[in-house]
Amino acid sequence: MESIDFDGLLLDLDGCVYTGRTAVPGAAEALTGLAEAGIPVVFLTNNASRSADEVAEHISSFGVDARPDQVLTSAIVAARELALTLSAGSPVLVVGSDALADQVEAEGMRVVDTASDDPAAVVQGFSPDLGWLQIADACRAVRSGARWWATNLDRTFPTEHGELPGNGAFVRVIADTTGATPIVTGKPSQTMMDAGVRALGADRPLMVGDRLETDIAGARAAGFPSGLVLTGVHREADALAAPLEHRPDYLLDDLTALLPGGSPRRLP
Repeated sequence: MESIDFDGLLLDLDGCVYTGRTAVPGAAEALTGLAEAGIPVVFLTNNASRSADEVAEHISSFGVDARPDQVLTSAIVAARELALTLSAGSPVLVVGSDALADQVEAEGMRVVDTASDDPAAVVQGFSPDLGWLQIADACRAVRSGARWWATNLDRTFPTEHGELPGNGAFVRVIADTTGATPIVTGKPSQTMMDAGVRALGADRPLMVGDRLETDIAGARAAGFPSGLVLTGVHREADALAAPLEHRPDYLLDDLTALLPGGSPRRLP
């Protein structure tokens, strides 16, 4: 057993801090302890269905002091990338939540409702209200030449009812229908990881998440250490069997392993 040397934490949310509306055991204690120790935390989430304000409010409901400026969602990163690529006011078809649409508008784009509005781009993120008509419109727009962004490719996400379809499952439908490939802005993309490190402002960041192909792979590619917390999607056996590019440096039974006296396990 050993402690982890880090001065800032990039932390995934679904499966790490909460599962649906339920707090993950140990998460509130760990976040409170890190705050008391002066360790900055940025919540780095691929879930594009809610705004930073909504996410911070959710975390705070567990008795943790969380601020919107600590939350970096894949929707925020996607909207920023759109603004860097498209002209101000460009029409964008949003396939996802109101939070994603609001973020796109906040970055100076014009949200349109259908492929008939000739969007310059399609941006796709998870929404529990997503339906066939939105997917079909996205297929039409992509086939007509609109550039296609996806906030993330997570096939599933953990809920109180087990793992259910994530954004990646719906992205796959459009990809299979059109033959196109989206630009992905969420983890493990370098774009998302760089944005998280800038927001964190730490010299020795640590990424902690529950998913090997996003959280851990993103940290590996960015060149800083990572910990797999065993409260979400992947387990110890998955980490041990993972290829090197998906292999965490540490295993954490829960987030309290990050606190002084905790017991992270270093993988060989």
